[in-house]
Amino acid sequence: MPISVVIPVIDEAERIASLVRYMIQHGGEAVTEVLVVDGGSRDDTAGQAAAAGAVVVHSAVCSRAAQMNAGARAARGDILYFVHADTLPPDSFASDIAVCLTHGYHMGCYRYRFDSPGLLLKINAFFNRFHFLWCQGGDKTFFIRREIFFLLGAYDEYYTIMEEYDFLRRAMPRYPLCILPKYAVVSARKYRYNGWLRVQFANAVVFPHVSQGRRTRRDEKNV
Repeated sequence: MPISVVIPVIDEAERIASLVRYMIQHGGEAVTEVLVVDGGSRDDTAGQAAAAGAVVVHSAVCSRAAQMNAGARAARGDILYFVHADTLPPDSFASDIAVCLTHGYHMGCYRYRFDSPGLLLKINAFFNRFHFLWCQGGDKTFFIRREIFFLLGAYDEYYTIMEEYDFLRRAMPRYPLCILPKYAVVSARKYRYNGWLRVQFANAVVFPHVSQGRRTRRDEKNV
C-alpha cells in the first residue's frame, strides 16, 4: 500500500536532505512521496528538501499539528507516515508497516532510543514499549491509514506540543496501536538545549489536559 512520508520542519537545513534521501532510498517502491512541510524556515530548508527529492509543502502556521495536517491533506498515499526531522526510523520501515497492516492494524509506531548515552534518557526510552497513553509521542514516528486519520478528525491544531497524545487519546479506543519491536533513533538535542527537567516539567503540565481532551494555554509553546 503506497506510503506518504510527512515531515514537519522549521530551520532544518543541516539535516533535512539526508533524512529525505534516507526515506526515499529505504522506502523503495512503497514510498509514493516524501512531503516536507515547512513552517516558515529562515534558512534553506525548503531548497535542501526539494533538491533531495521531497515535495515541499508550505504551511501558513508554524506548528507541528498544523504542518502535519497540511502534509496529510496534500498526500497521495493510502498510508500516512509522520516522521520528525530529528528522528531516523529503521531502514526496514516500509516492510514493517506492511506487516502491521497485514495483521489487521490500521496504525502503529516504533519504540525509540536516543542518540545519547545519558541514563535519564535511557529511562525515558525504556517506557515507550508500553501501550499506555503516557508512553506514546511523536518521537516514535507514527503511521496510519489516511482515511482513518481524517475520520478521527486529524491533529487538533490547538495543541502546540503533545498533539500526538491528543490524537491517540481519540484513536486508541477504536483502533489498536501496533508498537513495532524495533527502534527509531531520536536526537537528544531538545534535552541538550532545554534541559531534561524543563522538558519533563512542560510535559507534566500539559499531559493531564491533553489526556482528558481539556484545553489550556499552558502548553509551553517554546519547548
